[in-house]
Amino acid sequence: MNIKKIIELDISDQLKDFKSDFVHTKNEIYLNGNSLGKLPKKSIIKIKDSAENEWGKRLVRSWNEKWLDLSVRLEKKLGLLLGIKNTEIKIGDSTSIRLYQITHALLSSNLFRKNLLTDSLNFPSDNYILEGLASQFNISKTVIVQYSQNIFSDIVLLKKTIKTNPGIICLSLVSYKSSWMYPMKELNDFAKNNNSIIVWDLSHAVGVVDINLKKTNTLIAIGCTYKFLNGGPGSPGFLYIHSSLQPKLNNPIQGWFGHKVPFLFSDLYHPANNIKKFDIGTPGILSMVGMEIGLDLALKATTKLIRKKSVSQSELLLSLIRKKILSLDFKIESPLKSSERGSHITISHPESLKICKALQNGSNKFPKIITDFRPPRYIRLGISPLYTSYKDLFITVMSLHEIVKTKSYKKIKNNSHGVT
Repeated sequence: MNIKKIIELDISDQLKDFKSDFVHTKNEIYLNGNSLGKLPKKSIIKIKDSAENEWGKRLVRSWNEKWLDLSVRLEKKLGLLLGIKNTEIKIGDSTSIRLYQITHALLSSNLFRKNLLTDSLNFPSDNYILEGLASQFNISKTVIVQYSQNIFSDIVLLKKTIKTNPGIICLSLVSYKSSWMYPMKELNDFAKNNNSIIVWDLSHAVGVVDINLKKTNTLIAIGCTYKFLNGGPGSPGFLYIHSSLQPKLNNPIQGWFGHKVPFLFSDLYHPANNIKKFDIGTPGILSMVGMEIGLDLALKATTKLIRKKSVSQSELLLSLIRKKILSLDFKIESPLKSSERGSHITISHPESLKICKALQNGSNKFPKIITDFRPPRYIRLGISPLYTSYKDLFITVMSLHEIVKTKSYKKIKNNSHGVT
């Protein structure tokens, strides 16, 4: 495919106007939205107003005037994105805290056997939480289903393990390495039929995959908002609990915002009788303010159209990779079927880290291209349809071709520190 046809795809793109809603750096392509989404322009205005006026001028009065109702407003918006009621979702704190809360609550409820299960595609941070809880509850170590590769789940093996170890399962809907996407409803139904429950981590899916938690019979889910929802660094995580389960589960962290009447300052803890009981402490207002515009943009675009463009762009990217760089020792590490894939394409090369750095340096011929590296050999190319253009993907593959063909990556030191 030549550049003329690529430009035609951008011209006919239904979502092309959304790119102007974000802050962009000149001479740079950003394919890292699956780690941190770009900054919406209106978020700057909203955060500035909150800091200067709500905090700076109105001070404590802003709690009653603005802040106490903020989470409810955001929960309604995120609920619309996920096909659920706002009374089933709670925004605030981090994804790890939300996973700890809900897994602890499930273990304490005795609704399911005290078996913890995950697989080798799950995000390591989630597994750390499970490991810690297993120790706390003095139960058997977390069962981790090991696959022979890092690209896709072996569903037959996963189901077999659930059947022999029924209990509480934690899975990432979209794998952070390969972008493998699980058959959500199929696994939820299988878990229910085997006296088990799945806690889904939606972090690499929400905002870019068209998710309906009701239609997929999902009972529990967690996730973050700083990736494809463009909420900003450290923007709040969220917790979804199906209404039928809420009366049966208790928050293990009895913070004052989870109290039935927090400002009564009662000596005794009386939890709220709804999803609010999973609140903990004072919410991070500025980070919550920052995430609202990202939610608004996703709702305006609709996840159906976002997903449609994501599939179209990932198919183009795969085609360009096959034609231009597979012969240069690159390997595709993502599922080839779009129905089994989220919104990033992972490739590998023996010199992936150096190549990743060379992309970020740019050249006289190509702009800086921000991707990310995941050990031991993966380069993730994250597609954020609200601001990623087809031309961005074309240029990226051309740059990869140039870097490897000329061996310019050999000038890069092979060391890695901090965020990659």
